Amino acid sequence: MRRVFVVDDEALARRRLIRMLEATGRVEVAGDSGDPEAAVAAIAGTADLDLVFLDIAMPVLDGFAVCERLPPGPMIVFTTAHDEHALRAFQTNAIDYLLKPIRDDELARALDKLDRVRALPAAEASEQLARAMAGILAARAPERIASRLGDRIHLVELDRVTHFVAEDKLTYAVTGERSFVVDASIAVLEERYVRAGFFRIHRATLVRLSAIAELSSTTDGTRVRLADGKTELVVARERARALKDKLGV
Repeated sequence: MRRVFVVDDEALARRRLIRMLEATGRVEVAGDSGDPEAAVAAIAGTADLDLVFLDIAMPVLDGFAVCERLPPGPMIVFTTAHDEHALRAFQTNAIDYLLKPIRDDELARALDKLDRVRALPAAEASEQLARAMAGILAARAPERIASRLGDRIHLVELDRVTHFVAEDKLTYAVTGERSFVVDASIAVLEERYVRAGFFRIHRATLVRLSAIAELSSTTDGTRVRLADGKTELVVARERARALKDKLGV
């Protein structure tokens, strides 16, 4: 049984990952912490630790700062809701990088990789980590969305899309230049692209978090203004608190 430690300042995410780990029957959860500073001391005091699951976006000390303070020995798997950290994560010799919400198959992959790396000599382990990094970066090539117009199919890069909106029984992918009709519903798009940094602010609206430039609360409710300076979107009352948590405000 591998001994693991979980660090994540979001209690729900931490408890979910612990449940997933325990369900595998392959590891013993030796400890967990929601405080990155306390986690450093706790990990140093935990014997025979094989692996640390370490969230990146945390207050005071982010995951990289925690990693720099950890004693040698346990390997690292970074967890985060944002994929822009991938290159830096692998530069720290993490054995894997998991995007939230973490899936069972991806968690199993990380544990398999731990077993393989632990069995290798140091030089071979470094080479395997380098290959893993190359694979992750290759997988991050821009994704494209199909938009049908008559007999033509227009391919739109996901990186260009600031938000999706449902209007008059149609769903649109909106970029800085124009809107494109897409086949999927907002619910399907939410499930598909939550890991790409999109968040559902309304039953009819899914927005890229990094495209939000301003958040305002008035007697009429909460609105977001996008980085283009002109697009304003309504936030449903029941989604406002979750959005603020995502934005760290």
